[in-house]
Amino acid sequence: MKKVLFFFVLVLASTGLFSQQSDLRAWQHLDYRTDSMYGVGSNRAYEEILKNKTGKPVVVAILDSGVDFDHEDLKDVMWVNPGEIPGNGIDDDKNGYVDDIHGWNFLGGKDGRNVAEDTYEVTRVYKSLAYKYETADSSKLNKKQLKEYALYKKVKAEVMSKKEAATKNYERIKTQRDNLLQALDKMEKLFDGKEITKENLDSIALGDDSQLSLGKQILEGMLASEEKIESFDAVKETIKTGYQRGFEYYGNQSKYSYNTDFDPRSIVGDDYSNSYEKGYGNNTYDGPDASHGTHVAGIVAAKRDNEIGMNGIANNVKIMTVRVVPDGDERDKDVANGIIYAADNGASIINMSFGKLYSSDKEAVDKAVKYAEKKDVLIIHAAGNDSKNIDEVDHFPVRKFAKKKMCGKKTAGNWMEVGALSYKQGKEHPAVFSNYGQKEVDVFAPGVAIYSTTPDDQYASFQGTSMAAPVVAGVAALVRSYYPELSAKEVKKILMESSMKIDAKVVLPGSADNMVDFSTLSSTGGVVNAYNALMMAGKK
Repeated sequence: MKKVLFFFVLVLASTGLFSQQSDLRAWQHLDYRTDSMYGVGSNRAYEEILKNKTGKPVVVAILDSGVDFDHEDLKDVMWVNPGEIPGNGIDDDKNGYVDDIHGWNFLGGKDGRNVAEDTYEVTRVYKSLAYKYETADSSKLNKKQLKEYALYKKVKAEVMSKKEAATKNYERIKTQRDNLLQALDKMEKLFDGKEITKENLDSIALGDDSQLSLGKQILEGMLASEEKIESFDAVKETIKTGYQRGFEYYGNQSKYSYNTDFDPRSIVGDDYSNSYEKGYGNNTYDGPDASHGTHVAGIVAAKRDNEIGMNGIANNVKIMTVRVVPDGDERDKDVANGIIYAADNGASIINMSFGKLYSSDKEAVDKAVKYAEKKDVLIIHAAGNDSKNIDEVDHFPVRKFAKKKMCGKKTAGNWMEVGALSYKQGKEHPAVFSNYGQKEVDVFAPGVAIYSTTPDDQYASFQGTSMAAPVVAGVAALVRSYYPELSAKEVKKILMESSMKIDAKVVLPGSADNMVDFSTLSSTGGVVNAYNALMMAGKK
């Protein structure tokens, strides 16, 4: 699910955060031993290990919301299908996809339309079960039906409660925004055309007026940034813009995410019942909103040392964009086909920065993951942002296979699950939102205040395990580039064994003060480190 990372910004809190983030724009590249910060040591790796060495190109597939393939910091690192002639409307390489120059969009129709919003998986599960159990008499159900009936009741309650909460939250933030604007209106009248300065602000008598106090807080926060405030209209516009993302987020939850009557799949025009259908979609690589996917792509491989924007983790990478994530939950069919497409077209690494609580067609995804494993493709997956122990709660897709055969594999050996690390030291090391799990999470990586590419040649700082996963994908790409003889499983083993161990008590994500050993949050108890990984790879 493509989460809204920051849907509104309170002016009074923004200045300190933004100034701090400007100092952290490349912290993921730092190394604890030289910089006292738990980045992944990529700068050190380039300076001390990779200098004067040449690696081989590695294709990294970004399964996401789409990528701005013409971004100034990405256009030179985009994968170009060598077997396809652009724009001729012919499937030149006979791979089943017409004019797939930089990748493919599984959320598009042949007529050029694209899915923007979609429902959450829980809504789809509820809808699929409602026709069977809406009026069912539980006393007449067999054991299998009772299990399904229990799921129906669970998802129905979740959909109803979440939809109601979205409506209430929409009204709540509307009230917040209106209060801020009203406070500024009052303050503007008192300023009476005077310049907005600290001196003029301090000269105003507030009395017991709570709205004036709020207005003063807002202006003090902005003035603390040492930026000149042009006008009250400019301040109001900042607030309106910040809250707009919140209105869209909660509004879309009611209108799309939890709406059982909404189904945009007709846009795609596929046979949705056929999980293994090939060739549906189109080549609109960026889709309606490529913010998330573009940010992820930049973390992996934004052009290094070109004196613009920022540096990706890896050089020698070609980014393949595979659009499977709408504004809502990704569908298992699209994820499965996206994995297969990437594996068939030369990807060595697949990054998947998405997840959901339910899965309607896990067997299709399992089959695709097994296929990628046979093709020697390493899959990097974000652990999720719910502050949950995913040893106990699934965050799909997962490495565990649904069908367990007596002699068959139970889990994918080419899979890495990644938690998010904060730049903060000590007890606040793990990101407060990060999922964790001593069995299911393999490593942690920087995932807070990560500065990267966004559409239209822009840049921004995002946070999430969505940002941590591509950091690991970038390190994996470095190893596969300079040591191409290593298999996906060998690279995974190296990344895990070479991770920097943190021997410290930290606050358990999601708790206020529950202190645990950092080592209990993942199977390695470590943070991926490019320097260590390349040193270890060189000894193989």
